[in-house]
Order: sequence, then C-alpha cells, then structure tokens
Amino acid sequence: MLSDHVYARLSIFMPAAALRALGRLNVPIYRLTRGRLMNKVGSAPVMLLTSTGRRSGQSRTAPVVYGQDGERLVAISSNGGNHNTPGWAYNLKANPDAEVEIRGRRRQVRARVAEGEERARLWEHMNLLYGGFDDYDANVSRDIAVFVLEPRPTG
Repeated sequence: MLSDHVYARLSIFMPAAALRALGRLNVPIYRLTRGRLMNKVGSAPVMLLTSTGRRSGQSRTAPVVYGQDGERLVAISSNGGNHNTPGWAYNLKANPDAEVEIRGRRRQVRARVAEGEERARLWEHMNLLYGGFDDYDANVSRDIAVFVLEPRPTG
C-alpha cells in the first residue's frame, strides 16, 4: 500500500477536474457496495457527505476523509491539496445541516467549523489518521477549515 504522503502528492498534482471526476465515480461505487469499495484514501476512512448546495438548493454528495472524535465526526476541507476550497465546505457554512453515510449507515449531522485550540487538537488528530493533511496545508495559501459534524436528532 502506498503511504499517505504519496497519496497526498498524487492528489496535489492531479488536475482539479480529475479529482472531481474521481469523486463522482466514488459516490455510486461506495453506495452500491455499502462502503466496501472506495472507502479509504491511504490509511484514512472515507464517508459520503451530502450537503445542500448554497446556490442551487440541491443535494450534493462528496466522498470525504473523516475521523472520529467521540460521537462527533471530523472532516478537513483540504480538497486534496487543491488551491480551491471544496464546494461541500461552502455548502456546510451556508447550511450546516447535512447527512453522512458510512458503510451504508446514514445519519443526520450539523456542521460547524472548529476554531482555536479545538482546531489545533483536531488537526493533529486527523494528521495521525492521514499523514497527507500537512502536505496539503503546505501546498495552499488558504486556511483549511476543520469541520466538526455533530449528531443531529431526526424527526
């Protein structure tokens, strides 16, 4: 298996259109196999994150590397080291209510951006999970947001 740093370097040099195409391919395969395929990037697990488009109002689903922090999930808007912020991050800032799918299990979440010491702790935690996040951060001039996805009661 390739190291996280190799995966990071590959995604950094991959054109943005290729990353988007790979993401569009990932979603149906992940769903069809209930997360048995296309469920990792390097050593890190992948979930499907469905947010509401900030302009279109339509549901948008993206594969996203995630970590766990107790009952909460953590996602970093690195966009594979691409210079642009991923669309799902803009969507969550505009409408924090979302749905995640992990291995065929769906749950409702509410997103918020981690700040200060919490962000630093979660960034370190996520880098232990996937060593490519620091590589992504070194490649971009933008601030990479760390999202906390907290369980949301249904109904």
